[in-house]
Amino acid sequence: MTRRSIGIIVNGVTGRMGYRQHLVRSLLAIRESGGVTVADGTTIWPEPVLVGRNETKLREIAERHGLSDWTTDLTSALARDDVEIYFDALVTRQREKAIRQAIEAGKHIYTEKPLAEDTAAALDLARAADAAGVRTGVVQDKLFLPGLRKLKRLVDGGFFGRILSVRGEFGYWVFEGDWQPAQRPSWNYRAEDGGGIVVDMFPHWHYVLEELFGRVNAVSCVTATHVPERVDEAGQVYQATADDAAYAVFELDGGVIAQINSAWSVRVYRDELVEFQVDGTEGSAVAGLRNCRIQHRAVTPKPVWNPDLPATEDFRAQWAEVPDNEEFDNGFKVQWEAYLRHVVAGEPFRWDFLAGARGVQLAELGLRSAREGGRIEVPELRS
Repeated sequence: MTRRSIGIIVNGVTGRMGYRQHLVRSLLAIRESGGVTVADGTTIWPEPVLVGRNETKLREIAERHGLSDWTTDLTSALARDDVEIYFDALVTRQREKAIRQAIEAGKHIYTEKPLAEDTAAALDLARAADAAGVRTGVVQDKLFLPGLRKLKRLVDGGFFGRILSVRGEFGYWVFEGDWQPAQRPSWNYRAEDGGGIVVDMFPHWHYVLEELFGRVNAVSCVTATHVPERVDEAGQVYQATADDAAYAVFELDGGVIAQINSAWSVRVYRDELVEFQVDGTEGSAVAGLRNCRIQHRAVTPKPVWNPDLPATEDFRAQWAEVPDNEEFDNGFKVQWEAYLRHVVAGEPFRWDFLAGARGVQLAELGLRSAREGGRIEVPELRS
């Protein structure tokens, strides 16, 4: 068995997502499990190169995990011959410049979403990467999580019959930062720093809807900044200039209507932080990131609306749990493994920069719909 080491710049590793999901739970977890094996028996062995601006934090992370390869100099890291992949977990505003630098250095590129701040820039990155012959990927982690994989299994198996609608609820209360620390960084709430829930979440909703139910043909969206004043990490009061809630309707192929509410200003009364209810002519399902419950047409009860009497039916008990039927690994790790196989062995990987650009496009059109107060058609993007 041959071991194929591959150098991977992890830029933004001192941030929450870059550290927890991509370094610890993906790349280091891959090493702990023995690497990624491809069809010819070769084992891909990731060699992380930690990159960030804070030397102290980089050193602490490296020492904590027995790593020695770190730097604050992205340019020098990109110049190394033993580095083949550039991964970006920077804040959105800094991403385009760093990715262009990686393209110019001839590195394969995998990145968090959104790919860029607007559609034109995202498409330009896709074209530049194609011209440079580098292999690209955009994180679309929710597709690889147990709940949505079970939901995809139901769709592919024809469980729903003709799908009628999808209803999604996402969000939680993010503390304002005054008497309890906020769970998210303050830049998320400043439009001038690339913040906003539409920019953050619509790229997610795009790939979920497109991969499971069909192409998004139109969007109607209302946004709000429900909490206009927050307190930052230094204890300073600031004005929230970005949307913290979005209420959207998406029109999909086949006449499917999807409604998704996204908010950082709601309290959770459901089983998971995000849930999707899918209703079809033959059955319905409610899926979160881990669990999925179903109710088939043959066992659907017949409720009678009577507001004068208390409800006697336990509606939740009338649904059945979809079994795992397999062992589900961390979704970020699973997509990393697929991307590494793509780079080393040329295995198919459809979540490229063009896919990422379509997510940026939906966010951009959602914000336009909110500004103009109307329905916006979504044109097809081509590289």
